[in-house]
Amino acid sequence: MKTKFNITVIPGDGIGPEVTKQAQKALEAVGDVYGYTFLYKEALMGACAIDETGNPLPDETLELCKESDAILFGAIGDPKYDNDPSAKVRPEQGLLKLRKELGLFCNIRPVKAYDTLIKNSPLKEEIISGTDTVIYRELTGGIYFGIKELSDDGKQAFDGCSYSVEEIERMAHLAFKAARSRKKKVTLVDKANVLETSRLWRKTVTELAKEYPDVELDFLFVDNAAMQLILNPKQFDVILTGNLFGDIISDEASVIGGSIGLLASASVGSENALFEPIHGSFPQAKGKDIANPLASVLSAAMLLDHLGLQDGARAIEAAVQKSLELGITTEDINSERSFSTSKVGDFISDYIQNQEDSNLNFQNIHMGQSTII
Repeated sequence: MKTKFNITVIPGDGIGPEVTKQAQKALEAVGDVYGYTFLYKEALMGACAIDETGNPLPDETLELCKESDAILFGAIGDPKYDNDPSAKVRPEQGLLKLRKELGLFCNIRPVKAYDTLIKNSPLKEEIISGTDTVIYRELTGGIYFGIKELSDDGKQAFDGCSYSVEEIERMAHLAFKAARSRKKKVTLVDKANVLETSRLWRKTVTELAKEYPDVELDFLFVDNAAMQLILNPKQFDVILTGNLFGDIISDEASVIGGSIGLLASASVGSENALFEPIHGSFPQAKGKDIANPLASVLSAAMLLDHLGLQDGARAIEAAVQKSLELGITTEDINSERSFSTSKVGDFISDYIQNQEDSNLNFQNIHMGQSTII
């Protein structure tokens, strides 16, 4: 079994470097405990890359990513570009190009309601308690990448939406395989009563489902799915959908967990995979050591799952769960008693390396007596 892995680290902009550093602490702890070696190479992308090279995705970064086993990414964006929509070179162009060049066609976003954070959600506890779903969103096709036209007089616009059977099948296989290791249910979200592309999605997925007789398949129109996510999110296991609907549904689902600072994601292709928190660069918190690193840490857990290192992934998830139980969290979760970004990262690392210890150490941490706090 392979035990040595090349990881390209793209800290990015804003709080990206701070939270990514904590994810690396977790990976290093996993390596120490389970005997894995992670070799890191850091690369530029985003506003920092524009400032240094004039290019949001330097060629060197792209080549490093192509040669790595996985990519750990922080965040992208800077106010000087966000506040200037006319800027011809923009940070987000780097990420879009990277997805295209690496063929990252599938976005995976877990949505889980942590018991200790339910009070932070705008939804009722009895509705969201027990929610544990994952959204599989197609990332490189659909209306975002279709033909775009504007009439000469500027009074009529057109956006084309196109999908092929091949694009749909490669997404569906990933969703069904994921469901097999979960609650064995896939929900296809579409608009097949109106859209021809959705009818192709439904026909193709229905046919492919025959290869997975152990997995239940059901369907929801996107408008109903959006409502059901609020009324009864526990009904979902794996949600499979196209680019536009996935963009909307996944952002809606982000409120369920109680903090955007806990939401990780993966963008995967046939040969490459990138892992990142869904939050932005949060430039207001840059350099203040207050940003929530848990989404980045959980992204590292997804990275380990992708590499087949499930023991390490479960160890990280257990450490995050313990940090929430003990209140070792940043101010976005608990403003009255908060810990810094780096202290939370230290706790995660310490817990992974001392899972067999008695609860005394963690009781001390909870009381603020540990040296790492």
